[in-house]
Parts: sequence; C-alpha cells; structure tokens
Amino acid sequence: MFNEVIKFIISNHTQYYKAVNIHIIISITAVLISIIIAIPAGILCSRSTKVLYPVLNFFNFLRIIPSLAILVLVLPILGTGFVPALVALVILGIPPMLTNTYLGFKNIDKSVIESALGMGMNSKEMLFKIQLPLAMPLIITGIRISAVEIIASATLASYIGAGGLGDFIFTGLGMNDYVMLFVGGASVALLSVASEIILLIFQQGITRYQRD
Repeated sequence: MFNEVIKFIISNHTQYYKAVNIHIIISITAVLISIIIAIPAGILCSRSTKVLYPVLNFFNFLRIIPSLAILVLVLPILGTGFVPALVALVILGIPPMLTNTYLGFKNIDKSVIESALGMGMNSKEMLFKIQLPLAMPLIITGIRISAVEIIASATLASYIGAGGLGDFIFTGLGMNDYVMLFVGGASVALLSVASEIILLIFQQGITRYQRD
C-alpha cells in the first residue's frame, strides 16, 4: 500500500501539490478571517450582556448546521469556487474562537482588574497588558479547535469547485480508487495534526511566563 501511495504521488505530483496548496491557502485564510471577527466579538460579549446572548446564540446556531449544508446555502448567493467555500469555513471557524475569547475574558479574576484600575491603567492599557495576556491560553485553544475543524471541513469545498484535497477524496470514492482516497484523507489528517502541533508550540511559547 505504501509503495502504491508513493507511486501515485510521484505520478500525480503536480495535481497533488496544487491541491495541497489550495487546501492550505483556503484553511489559513479562513482561520485568519475568523480570528479578525471572533476575537473582537468575544471581547465585546464579555463587556456587554446586551450583545452577549444575541451574538453567542447566533453563532452557536450556525455551528449546529452541517458544513455541507452551509455550502449549499451560500451557493445560490455566491456561486461556486473559492469565495463561497471560504465564507462557509469562516462561519464554521468563528464559534469556538468566539466562545473561548468570551470565557477567557470572563474568567479573569476581578481583583486583578481592580488592581490594574488602582494603578491608573486606562482601558486600552488594561486590554493589552492585562486582559489579553491572561485570556490568551483559552483564546489559542479556541483557535486550535477552529483550525482543525476548518482543515477537515475544507475537503467539502471540492463539492463547489474550490479544489483542494477534497478532489482526491471524492474522486477516489467515486472511482473506488482507494489509493487516491487514502492520499487525500491522510494528507488532510497530516495537515490537521501539523496545525495542532504548531499552534500548541505557539501557545506554550507566548504563555510561558504564566507557568514560570
């Protein structure tokens, strides 16, 4: 089996590397856009109960919708290709980041906030010097969860012509080509594991001071 996989990759290296490249680009882009939306929204939710329940309920509702269903819903509006797949993946990626950002800020000890206020810190200083560093472990955990979900779900982008490793998986299924199917599935699994390891190392690096 291993020899067949190697032979398949060598004989289809152009298509394979293109699929991997597309899969990585769409996944990283979706994660970055999700971060830009989810973290400010989570901070806002931690500061305003009026915002909290509508925002959390809305995104948690979107989270229970299957990824394929989201792709189908955006298809009539945005058509096929990279953009609708990206929108669907961003919708999938926001909830874990949003929830963890909210929890990270809400779990900060009130005495820490009071001490910062007593030292004369303004809201901006408190956000960047106190709250964000303390909430960072939970925030990155949310990013790790989202990244793995996005990488796995990006295979479905193949259904609407966005390409990626899903092409190998679904073509392999359709043709009963188990080598092609294994190449696509194993590559997605490796990308998921790699993203988890990279983000875990990043998390340990930036939160080292909290463990010392």
